[in-house]
Amino acid sequence: MKETKKTAAKAAVKAEAAKVENVVKNAAEKAAPVVKAAEKKATAAAKAVAEKKVPGRKPAVKANIAVQFAGKSYTTEDLLKIAKDVWKYDLSGEEKDFKSVDLFVKPEEKKVYYVINGDVYGNFAI
Repeated sequence: MKETKKTAAKAAVKAEAAKVENVVKNAAEKAAPVVKAAEKKATAAAKAVAEKKVPGRKPAVKANIAVQFAGKSYTTEDLLKIAKDVWKYDLSGEEKDFKSVDLFVKPEEKKVYYVINGDVYGNFAI
């Protein structure tokens, strides 16, 4: 009789486990379309944000600017590189701390005046 109770208890536990497994399986099947729909909405929203254009903004114009005087020519990139070198080597500044620069070219003086990060003033010869 003890064996029959044990067998019956085991069978009951197995049956209960099968019911729980079916409930979980059914819940997962029901949730799958909802999850897929949410993923589609999120993907569509991300694409819409990526493709959205800001009204009133025109595409950037690519410009090449050079200052020429006394047989010399300097592009904006050349002057920026020189300013960075002044910051790094002459002023012992860290490259990561070079945030902004304003350059003022005075060809008649053969100098470029600079303002680095809004508070460091100086000039260099060109």
